[in-house]
Amino acid sequence: MAAASCLLTEDQFLCSICLDVFTDPVTIPCGHNFCKTCITQHWDTNVPYQCPNCKKLLYTRPELQVNTFISEMAAQFRQSAQQKASSSSSEQQVSKPGEVPCDVCTGTKLKALKSCLMCLVSYCETHLEPHLTRSGLKRHQLIDPVENLEGRMCLKHDKLLELFCKTDQMCVCVLCTYSDHKTHDVVPLREEYEGKKAELGKTEAEIQQMIQKRRLKIQEIKLSVKLSQRGADREIADGVQVFTALKESVERSQAELIDMIKEKQRKTEKQAEGFIKELEQEISELKKRSTEVKQLSRSEDHLHLLQSLPSLKTVTPNKDWTEISIRPLSYEGTVVRALNQLEETLSEQMKRLFESELKRVLQYTVDVTLNPDTAHPNLILSDDKKQVNCGDVVKNLPNNPERFDICVDVLAKQSFSSGRFYYEVQVKGKTDWDLGVARESINRKGQIKLSPQNGYWTIWLRNEKEYEALADPSVSLSLKSRPEKVGVFVDYEEGLVSFYDVDTAALIYSFTGCSFTEKLYPVFCPCNNNGGKNSAPLIISPVQRQIYRRGLVWKLP
Repeated sequence: MAAASCLLTEDQFLCSICLDVFTDPVTIPCGHNFCKTCITQHWDTNVPYQCPNCKKLLYTRPELQVNTFISEMAAQFRQSAQQKASSSSSEQQVSKPGEVPCDVCTGTKLKALKSCLMCLVSYCETHLEPHLTRSGLKRHQLIDPVENLEGRMCLKHDKLLELFCKTDQMCVCVLCTYSDHKTHDVVPLREEYEGKKAELGKTEAEIQQMIQKRRLKIQEIKLSVKLSQRGADREIADGVQVFTALKESVERSQAELIDMIKEKQRKTEKQAEGFIKELEQEISELKKRSTEVKQLSRSEDHLHLLQSLPSLKTVTPNKDWTEISIRPLSYEGTVVRALNQLEETLSEQMKRLFESELKRVLQYTVDVTLNPDTAHPNLILSDDKKQVNCGDVVKNLPNNPERFDICVDVLAKQSFSSGRFYYEVQVKGKTDWDLGVARESINRKGQIKLSPQNGYWTIWLRNEKEYEALADPSVSLSLKSRPEKVGVFVDYEEGLVSFYDVDTAALIYSFTGCSFTEKLYPVFCPCNNNGGKNSAPLIISPVQRQIYRRGLVWKLP
């Protein structure tokens, strides 16, 4: 029997339904053999009765009897296969948690190498061999091992999900195409797989591009933080330098004030000590003369008294101390003069600081031109849209929504909704003007109150000498000199609007803590010409990279 079994191939002892060694093998009328349980379950679910191998129809269900000869041969083969599997299992990997186990292994489960989509079974190396050698099994579709193979079966028809319905975007079996998906667009699963795989490749490329953009944004943000840190360090260094110099100046002024007062006091004390010493010497001399007078007055020698008296009178001190005195020193104005000197030092430090600030601001210079569509009909704009003044003739212009109709204002063409920008306006020769920035949604019709609440951040000049920052409420400005050119700087994110006297590099006023949510436009108002007194134009000037200090022009890099 053992010799006979050696002449039979392995395929002859495998059931074509379960693909395992026969268990209770039975032979049906066509001569093919199957496990009794396998063929019974097959016929229970499939009518008419048909051989799974040759497809021969059986008109009646035959009574199945176990083939004892094949059963004995299969038992010997199973024993031999188990011994072979036992010897090879030591060389194969045992399934670990998270890995797909072989569904055929009994006892210790080995790691599955492949899963069969036709059999819905996962196989280790040993049990996968029939799929690699048998011609019928070679046609089965093998994939990398996966769990839950039952999920690849149609729940309604118990058939493999091998098609894809594009209409309902779901996987279906062959029988589904004859029922619920009969008129739908159905394609083989592999075809949809290839299409979706291509889409996933495109999606992956897009994701990688998005990742790259975000990495670049991270680099940009890190660079911004680095630049911000540099700016913060520079500002701290400048601030420390200024306040250190100011502190030293205060301490030096205090020391000089104390030394001056003490020196005056020392001179007074020295003068007083001289007077006191001289007076004490005279007192000593007078005491001596007093003794001599007393002694002479007791003398009864007439000749001696008369001869000594003239010499006694001549040595008597005769200095008049009536007009001599030490008056307490007056220190009125001493501290005030010291504070005035300190104020001059502070002003010089502030001027240097503003010069440094203005130097940094210049790098944000922008080119600004006037927008004629917003100009009041009385305004006269130059051909290059860089100058504006107010005329006496009202031009016939369309009253569009952008145009000012009462206030003689005009906006710039350029708008800004982020970052920083700086421009300069010449105001020389004017008695009245308004300058600043305004948000896009400002009211341009009728009388307008300039204030941040109404969307304006501006300063103005009235009556040649009255400067105001139009905040809430307005702030009167005291300027040491009359600006001829005004610089306007805006930091959108910081919420800052600053005005500078360009020629003196002095800060005029700053609006801080502003909240900008719209586009900002530079706004200009040359005001009425007052019979020619205010006829000079506002001029958007090219920014000269220079500052003025102590009457000298300092070129900036």
